[in-house]
Amino acid sequence: MKIGVFGGTFDPVHQGHLTAVEEVRAALALDQIIFVPAGQPWLKASRDIAPAEHRLAMVKLAIGANRHFTLSDVEITRQGPSYSIDTLEELQGQHGRHAALFLLLGAELLEELHMWHEPARLFDLATVVAISRPGFELCGLGDLAAIRPDASERIVRLAVTPVGISSTQVRDRLSRGESIRYLVPEAVEEYIYERGLYGVGRPAARDVHG
Repeated sequence: MKIGVFGGTFDPVHQGHLTAVEEVRAALALDQIIFVPAGQPWLKASRDIAPAEHRLAMVKLAIGANRHFTLSDVEITRQGPSYSIDTLEELQGQHGRHAALFLLLGAELLEELHMWHEPARLFDLATVVAISRPGFELCGLGDLAAIRPDASERIVRLAVTPVGISSTQVRDRLSRGESIRYLVPEAVEEYIYERGLYGVGRPAARDVHG
């Protein structure tokens, strides 16, 4: 079995996440993609993020219609910072050594990969897949030689259809009272307004059905 592992803060999950990994799933013939919301993302410790239970719930709502997408709370239930190496080891243990893991990363994350916890071991546990994102090239890919000499050659580079959406953009629009319709799945949009996440309430003039 070929399993993609797609981690992130998902604050909130948006359509760009979904379309990118679906293209990757098809391109690599992956049997399953596991979405792994971060519990305590140590590289984002300086920024307030939505509570883990809400980010987990939003991902569950977003992926429910795709039979190839599943959700893991492994990083949320684990104590301490969220390290990808620990996640890969735990998922490998859950699915057995016959499962081939593919770690799916946005191209922008590879620029900081050398700062991750035990980054060289990532290549022993999974095939690292670099996914293109608007504004980030797939050629430079950060200081990979500092991780291990063969790191660059071991990375699978995939260009997907550009979707100019980011979680930061979604949060910024919410903070200005602007619509996020079609930037996130409808169920996620409803969840954000119903729970008052990101300090917003439901827009007064919002047309739910039309």
